[in-house]
Amino acid sequence: MQLHVSPSMRSITISSSNDFTTDLMKIKLAARHISSRTLFHTILILAFLLPFVFILTALVPLEGVNKCSSIDCLGRRLGPRFLGRVDDSERLARDFYNILNEVSTQDIPDGLKLPDSFNHLLSDMKNNHYDAKTFALVLRAMMEKFERDIRESKFAELMNKHFAASSIPKGIHCLSLRLTDEYSSNAHARRQLPSPEFLPVLSDNAYHHYILATDNILAASVVVSSAVHSSSKPEKIVFHIITDKKTYAGMHSWFALNSVAPAIVEVKGVHQFDWLTRENVPVLEAVESHNGVRNYYHGNHVAGANLTETTPRRFASKLQSRSPKYISLLNHLRIYIPELFPNLDKVVFLDDDIVVQRDLAPLWDIDLGGKVNGAVETCRGDDEWVMSKRLRNYFNFSHPLIAKHLDPEECAWAYGMNVFDLQAWRKTSIRETYHSWLRENLKSNLTMWKLGTLPPALIAFKGHVHILDPSWHMLGLGYQKNTNIENVRKAAVIHYNGQSKPWLEIGFEHLRPFWTKYVNYSNDFIKNCHILE
Repeated sequence: MQLHVSPSMRSITISSSNDFTTDLMKIKLAARHISSRTLFHTILILAFLLPFVFILTALVPLEGVNKCSSIDCLGRRLGPRFLGRVDDSERLARDFYNILNEVSTQDIPDGLKLPDSFNHLLSDMKNNHYDAKTFALVLRAMMEKFERDIRESKFAELMNKHFAASSIPKGIHCLSLRLTDEYSSNAHARRQLPSPEFLPVLSDNAYHHYILATDNILAASVVVSSAVHSSSKPEKIVFHIITDKKTYAGMHSWFALNSVAPAIVEVKGVHQFDWLTRENVPVLEAVESHNGVRNYYHGNHVAGANLTETTPRRFASKLQSRSPKYISLLNHLRIYIPELFPNLDKVVFLDDDIVVQRDLAPLWDIDLGGKVNGAVETCRGDDEWVMSKRLRNYFNFSHPLIAKHLDPEECAWAYGMNVFDLQAWRKTSIRETYHSWLRENLKSNLTMWKLGTLPPALIAFKGHVHILDPSWHMLGLGYQKNTNIENVRKAAVIHYNGQSKPWLEIGFEHLRPFWTKYVNYSNDFIKNCHILE
């Protein structure tokens, strides 16, 4: 430490030196001649400051140049900013950005060997002495490769999920086989449903009639059980369950052996309806036999698809639309309800992937205002993914017929829980319109729409829909993982529409309990088929 007084007596300089830095303190004096009083005050100030200078001088070697716990070091860091200088780290970041921006437009050399990991990249930099530009080029090539790998993995995951959703779980297949066998060996499993004394109830409009078309016995049991448990008057409930010929015996066995009294259940196979002839459903016969349709739903779902020009979400939607269930007669049956149940005036149609959580009896008191179909809209709601469906989401508006007859911004509605006024329906030409548009879509090689039975229904029911309060029917539990749980609890009916059905391994774990609470895990058939909770 040194004290230096200038010859002119105009300044006094204090300096402290070490290996890292030099600290200077300069005191300028206002006059050439210093009075004794001024000198006294100066010495007093120096006596106060010198201990701090000594401490700072001792701390700097101990802290090193990269640590800033002392005021002196902090000053050296902040000083350049006050003086308008830029920190070296900011300059380096700016230079590196310029290099990255430069290589972003360059072609990546063929055969460029890329490291497999960040550690390998560091090792290559050290061994090969990369300059900044080479490093940036290699880094860009690595990131692009990883992005391609992640994208391919995502599409592969979606394909596997599609196959899982289209398959029948082993436990559910076992349940159907065991119940079918029970039907042939157990007279009680073959008993008439409902009992003869309740047959008049099947056409009594004083009761609340529900219709369910499915070949999934376990799912049907949950729909019926949840509806009965949620009802304030279960004795008023009548379920009409329609299934296919192969599932009829098993479905009948389940409800014959597992009563839901006082509710009444009827089980019928499509082969038991005299009205369902080829003459009455010619379009569906054409749909099932059309080669283009069969290839579309059962063929290679990746062939011809340009995965580089689509997003995973769009690809998932396309896969969902290619589910084989969409060409099943069971899926089209709802359009024939007035003919299949000629004596009923009003019914509620339920899909097999729903759960009833609230008494649905008030639905029969809703005045549909002369409309045919009571349904919830799907274009308004808190969930922008689930509740953002308009006609543009279902139809190809580049097709001239679609562009001519439909408005792309018109709000769509949902199947799954629908109130049908059958008296009003019988006065319309809804079925004929449905058939007509199905024929047009077949003629156009499925270019008007792709997604199952809802698009032709959106056209056929146009002008015949009464909008229900959205609390009656909550959608999206089969594809929206981030569904609001509180909203799920409040909904009258929750709908697992989508691929992630609650009975599948790919179902969402946090949403499955709302469904499994209505599965009878103590049932011997459930236990023997290892359908576990």
